[in-house]
Amino acid sequence: MMRLLLLLAVVAILSLPPSPATADARFARLSDPGVVAIMRHAHAPGTGDPGNFALNDCTTQRNLDAHGREQARRTGAAIRAAGARVERVLTSQWCRCRDTARLLDLGPVEDVVALNSFFEALDRADRQTSELRRVLSGLLPEETVILVTHYVNIRALAGRSVASGEVLLLETQPDGTVSVIDTIMIGPHD
Repeated sequence: MMRLLLLLAVVAILSLPPSPATADARFARLSDPGVVAIMRHAHAPGTGDPGNFALNDCTTQRNLDAHGREQARRTGAAIRAAGARVERVLTSQWCRCRDTARLLDLGPVEDVVALNSFFEALDRADRQTSELRRVLSGLLPEETVILVTHYVNIRALAGRSVASGEVLLLETQPDGTVSVIDTIMIGPHD
């Protein structure tokens, strides 16, 4: 009987999902020269923004829900647990991105207009993506940087779809081009 209980306990432990610190040691790659993280803001229910959207009024925007706030906190904890020391957190000016960036709790948060959403103004996609490439090419190779932005921005830059809260690790080149070297998804309940 004791053997069966011990075996069941071992099976239960082995079937638990890994902790963020274990599952996401990949964040240690942020210490590699030329590697940055770009994250879609954490979970904010809906699509786009309401018609009365105002950049400086969070009540007119889609915002993080409780799951999104927890997702941002857990992602920041996983990055810290991997030993990555972040020097800069760059963010879109949208409230859901700023809140995600702050909740990561990785360091000072800086607004970068090139990270703002162009979902409602797709004619800005090329110009804004070019500006984002200039921002990336201006980073020091040894800087550890995390960018928080929107689906459309990441899709235009990296050519990949991303879920809310998903992080892409990018290898950047001096000309601002990027290649995706890994994807990491931390959910609010992992």
